[in-house]
Amino acid sequence: MLLLLHRAMVPGLQQASRLRSTLRLCIRACSTDDSFQPQHPSRTFSDDNSARRGWGVMGTLLGLGAVLAYHECRCRADQESPRVYTREEVSSHCSPKTGIWVTFGHEVFDVTEFVDLHPGGPSKLMLAAGGPLEPFWALYAVHNQPNVREILAQYKIGELNPEDKAPPALENSDPYAGDPPRHPALKVNSQRPFNAEPHPELLTENYITPNSLFFTRNHLPVPNLDPDTYRLHVVGPPGGQSLSLSLDDLRQFPKHEVTVTVQCAGNRRSEMTKVKEVKGLEWTTGAISTAHWAGARLCDVLAQAGHHISETEAHVCFEGLDSDPTGSAYGASIPLARALDPEAEVLLAYEMNGQPLPRDHGFPVRVVVPGVVGARHVKWLGKVSVEPEESYSHWQRRDYKGFSPSVDWDSVDFDLAPSIQELPIQSAITQPRDGEMVESGEVTVKGYAWSGGGRAVVRVDVSLDGGLTWQVAELDGEVQRPRKAWAWRLWQLQAPVPAGQKELNIVCKAVDDSYNVQPDTVAPIWNLRGVLSNAWHRVHVHVAP
Repeated sequence: MLLLLHRAMVPGLQQASRLRSTLRLCIRACSTDDSFQPQHPSRTFSDDNSARRGWGVMGTLLGLGAVLAYHECRCRADQESPRVYTREEVSSHCSPKTGIWVTFGHEVFDVTEFVDLHPGGPSKLMLAAGGPLEPFWALYAVHNQPNVREILAQYKIGELNPEDKAPPALENSDPYAGDPPRHPALKVNSQRPFNAEPHPELLTENYITPNSLFFTRNHLPVPNLDPDTYRLHVVGPPGGQSLSLSLDDLRQFPKHEVTVTVQCAGNRRSEMTKVKEVKGLEWTTGAISTAHWAGARLCDVLAQAGHHISETEAHVCFEGLDSDPTGSAYGASIPLARALDPEAEVLLAYEMNGQPLPRDHGFPVRVVVPGVVGARHVKWLGKVSVEPEESYSHWQRRDYKGFSPSVDWDSVDFDLAPSIQELPIQSAITQPRDGEMVESGEVTVKGYAWSGGGRAVVRVDVSLDGGLTWQVAELDGEVQRPRKAWAWRLWQLQAPVPAGQKELNIVCKAVDDSYNVQPDTVAPIWNLRGVLSNAWHRVHVHVAP
């Protein structure tokens, strides 16, 4: 009897709890945090009264089970002979009034209930309403993973008529087909959109990173822009003058040049993943690079448009020309005070290491904000405006923020955390590699160090024994200017290997001119997005006999 009860009840209970399961799966789609596993406490009957109450409850459940058994039969019938739909029928279900259907492969799904739960917002999912998901999953490739397909499977209502063929344009669409070629030495973290970093030993071979090896962080397909027709729209203040600037117009402003290190907020995220799963690309130590940039100062361009320092809070908002099918572009913002400060050296850059910007790095014009996280260095710049609030872009309001280790995807509130601007002190070892065999006698350790906000690196400490004893590394590279130390310091240490040592636990930590120093471990700074990862960098190597 209990087995029959179980068989009758479970499908109905699963149907009743589908919305709750979907919410959990949505969270898992963004995070692989094991803490979301449900708990099932055991139940026991301790005395006769409890037993009687238990049988009473069971009787009630038997009645419920009888009702739900009908639902099970219907579900089984649907599974045995799924309904078949034409593409025309699917296309007629494209609004909340008619129901919202989509297809994936040969299957049909009614996602009406899920639209408001979509992590990317209802508007993104509505793009596919009445049609196939494939073109949009090609754009947002993160969707094509088992936990997302698990969510989708809950909404299956049937299959497409096999004689109803898909239009070739939909089958062959690839929004990334026009992306530029990349250097084969880059370590690729994702292909669509393209994100890659140089291997550690290549990263610090040169103080200036070659354009082809500069780390690439894209959020959307790379636009292919014509420099002859390119225009940058700069919105003027009330009563001021809006500007529409060609590339030649930008070159008429005084040319300013500055060497700047750009670092992604997720640099070294892979070390946080070892503590606990996070959402984001698995960057190692290479989501950082340095280039010599040239272009017009943002303060000069804003001044020509009539902008001045505001007595109230204001922000300069940037909008890129890379966009998704809704027309939503990548965007970000910085405080107006920084943008108008000539000493901040914020650029509308059109050259990188003496050459026009490569397409992957923002051709024809990008923003360069010295001392600030790479997420604010908007590429393929199309629009600049001054607003009373920071950018409403997803990447300003709902990403690139840090949280306490106690915050998970159930409790996170992005409105409570400030957007990342200046980054904390950072350093990493690029030579030797983790797990490498080094010669006995002497070891050479190399790496980089950098701090946000123009704070100069004043010291790098290196340990060969996991932090028990320390030696000071030699700093290389350009001398840094006080409060304008926009670029990294490369460093190295040559040290004797202790006699008889079979392995070394090499550690580095940097100190800036405000005496900020890196934390010793990752766990206290862990956060669900895996950003701001700047704990002591550790490399374990073996010593040759």
